[in-house]
Amino acid sequence: MEMPTKEALVELAHGAGGRAMAQFLKDVIFPHFELNRFENGVGLPESDDGATIPLEKSEMVISTDSHTVFPLFFPGGDIGSLAAAGTINDVAMMGARPLVITSALVIEEGFPISKLEKILESMAVTTKEDQVAVIAGDTKVMPKGGVDQLIICTTGVGLVERGKVITDSQVQIGDKLIMTGTIGDHGIALLANREGLSFETDLVSDVAPLWSLVQPALQVGGIHAMKDPTRGGLAAALNEFAEKSGIGVWIEEDQLPYRREVQAASQMLGIDPLQVTCEGKALIAVDSDNADAMLKTIQQTKYGKEARIIGEAREDRPGLVVMKTEVGGTRIIQHPWAEAIPRVC
Repeated sequence: MEMPTKEALVELAHGAGGRAMAQFLKDVIFPHFELNRFENGVGLPESDDGATIPLEKSEMVISTDSHTVFPLFFPGGDIGSLAAAGTINDVAMMGARPLVITSALVIEEGFPISKLEKILESMAVTTKEDQVAVIAGDTKVMPKGGVDQLIICTTGVGLVERGKVITDSQVQIGDKLIMTGTIGDHGIALLANREGLSFETDLVSDVAPLWSLVQPALQVGGIHAMKDPTRGGLAAALNEFAEKSGIGVWIEEDQLPYRREVQAASQMLGIDPLQVTCEGKALIAVDSDNADAMLKTIQQTKYGKEARIIGEAREDRPGLVVMKTEVGGTRIIQHPWAEAIPRVC
């Protein structure tokens, strides 16, 4: 008698932004779409922050995302500001000026309208900061228990001059790597809030729209790749640079910017902050000749005051991320299998 074959099931890790998700997309999602890109554009195979549609003189960048954060309200923001900033940033990371977003709401029956209005106001404030219009959307209500309170799905559209789209696969040997601020603030702030941890100073999410930082950085020139280190954190973003560009990424442990509270909470909870979600930071690979000017420009922006050069791209150890430790050794920074903290974005 033949034993029944065990059916494969979707797991939480399949939506967590790490190696498990990348394999899931490759094996299950992508094969169903033969037409997976617009002609000469960026599409599904690139697995970048968005896709592109080439126009006559420019390229349209489109990015879509779903937001299931828990709790809906967290120190420093809520699901509304997170949805708006996350989509704006995905468009900006490809070098495009974010113009508009659409928003779809899936709401649980019985959800307080006062809370919904507060979330929508947060979204409005965040989009207004970068002069992004909310132009369309959809609203669905599920029976009680059919969804956990609220899910927001957003799509962003931006424009960039044709031929100047920035992708993860363009990092070049010798590029300097700039992290525009402290690491792991968003994920640790949410987890600390869930666990009831308290510190001498407030630990808040870094959620923020980044076009006001990206625009002047683009004007300096020399940017080859950008990534907002959301799911999987900085570790995932660095590994994507290394794997997609075929170069070695070398970082300096003593140059990584952390808040003391993030380090303390990470140690207390047994979490590597390099794998923790950021929602208001960018990782930028820039030509070494432009790096100092780029860093100075970023540090003068609202969200880049704590930016640092954290490493560089090299020929040796292609496809890997290597960290020079504070004690003089080296260790490989693995591409996370999944995100360290669930439901933070």
